[in-house]
Order: sequence, then structure tokens, then C-alpha cells
Amino acid sequence: MNHDVIITCALTGAGDTASKSHLVPVTPKQIAESAVEAAKAGATVVHCHVRDPQTGRFSRDVALYREVMERIREADVDIIVNLTAGMGGDLEIGPGETPLEFGPGTDLIGPLERLAHVEALLPEICTLDCGTLNFGDGNSIYVSTPAQLRAGAKRITELGVKAELEIFDTGHLWFAKQMIKEGLLDDPLFQLCLGIPWGAPADTTTMKAMVDNLPANVTWAGFGIGRMQMPMAAQAVLLGGNVRVGLEDNLYLDRGVLASNGQLVERAAEIITRMGGRVLSPAEGREKMNLKRR
Repeated sequence: MNHDVIITCALTGAGDTASKSHLVPVTPKQIAESAVEAAKAGATVVHCHVRDPQTGRFSRDVALYREVMERIREADVDIIVNLTAGMGGDLEIGPGETPLEFGPGTDLIGPLERLAHVEALLPEICTLDCGTLNFGDGNSIYVSTPAQLRAGAKRITELGVKAELEIFDTGHLWFAKQMIKEGLLDDPLFQLCLGIPWGAPADTTTMKAMVDNLPANVTWAGFGIGRMQMPMAAQAVLLGGNVRVGLEDNLYLDRGVLASNGQLVERAAEIITRMGGRVLSPAEGREKMNLKRR
């Protein structure tokens, strides 16, 4: 069991969740305020996407990321900022016998353009989604090829940003270790992402199999989506890891009760303390993850 636990709060994500809960933050001001709420509730790290303030849909606009970062840094709390670098890998295959007629959900760019906001803002951590995945039950695919991943990993390391490797399936973990072997990454973090159709399922056997295949002595976390968020948080702690919660992955505090990010952090912190652990402060989290405060 891990007794000194980092809580990451994933604030908003990119999915169509803003239409399902009024508590999902959309504007940069709302996202930053939610980050402060999560920090005051006990989060060590906040994981940030941005959305178009007019439509609520995902965005890659560097100006929106800049506003979020500035608002968080001007707030009266300390929190580690982790920016997504996973946007720009969406491919919606055309229907039936017209697969090359890509659908409106397609947002496919190169590996370095996916890092434009990271290069401009230099957060303490950014993510790297470590493989291609059938995403959902239709024709959508998240695309991240070995060549793209090598280019992205190399650039993140050059920028001096800590990479958090997002592992959605066992092959992703295999390739993440290959990038470390090739010297493309410097002491990365690992995030085991469970329950996304059709990646690794959110269950004890799968999480343990992935943990058993992690490199030695790495800092890692795990999460499950939807109603498996809190069970997988407890499971990650029992297996020696850290946890991620937040509205990116789950909208509910209890059955039928919509949650805020702060409430989800409080629930995770309660689980951790009742198990005999404690939640690390951002300063302690930086020490554990070998981060340099920016």
C-alpha cells in the first residue's frame, strides 16, 4: 500500500460532458476556479484541458490555456499544473464503405503541434497518450503512432517538462517502456487509464497486471471512469500507486447526485485517510515526482 498519496484532479476533459452537468467548468475562468477549489479540497495536481467558451467543445487554443495558467498562478493556492497534450489525435472514420470520408469529429495534427501550448507555457507536467485506441462504440479512433510518440517524447524532454505517460492498454505500457529504453524520456510518470471503451477495463485483475509490468521505482497513478472512479482510486492506493479523480472521468458523487471537482477530491481524500494513508501537499508532491517548481 502507498501511504503517501498524490491526488490528481482532472478538471474538465474534452468529452461531451458540459451538456450533462452544469458543474463541468467550460470557460478559462471557470476552469481556473475549479482548479483552486480542487486545491483547497486537498488535490496535489490539477490536470487541465480547455474548451471553447462559446460551444463548450474541446479546444487546442493556446490563448485559452494561457489564461487558465495565468489565473491559476495568480490564485492564493499552490498546485501542480499538468496540461494535456492529448488533443489533436482524433480520427472519425467514414461510415460503411467510405472509410476515407472522415467525419466531423476528426481533429488530427502532428506530434509537435500537439505540444504548442506546452512549449509556450512550460507547465510542470504534461501528458503523452502512449498509443492508438478504438475510442467509444462508433468509428472514432485516437491516433498516436510509434513515430509520433517518439517525436513527442523527445520534444517534451527537450523542454524540461515532466512527461506523464497515459496508458490505456497493455500495448501502450510496452511501448512506453521502449521509449524509456531508447532514452527518449527522463524519469516519466505513469497514469493507468482504465474503463475507456475499448481499452483496458477498470477491474482489479487488469490494474494489477499493468502494475506488475511497470518499470521499477516509477511514480504512478491509476483511475477508473464513471462509477468505478472511487473503487479504482482505492485499488491504486492498495497496489502502491497514486490516484486521479475529477469531472473529466466521472460526473457523480453518489447515484443521481452531480459532483463538483472539489467534492470528488474530498471523497478521494477521505477514502485514502480511512485506509490509513495521507494526501501529499503540492510541495511534497514535487519532491516525490522530482519536479522543479516553475
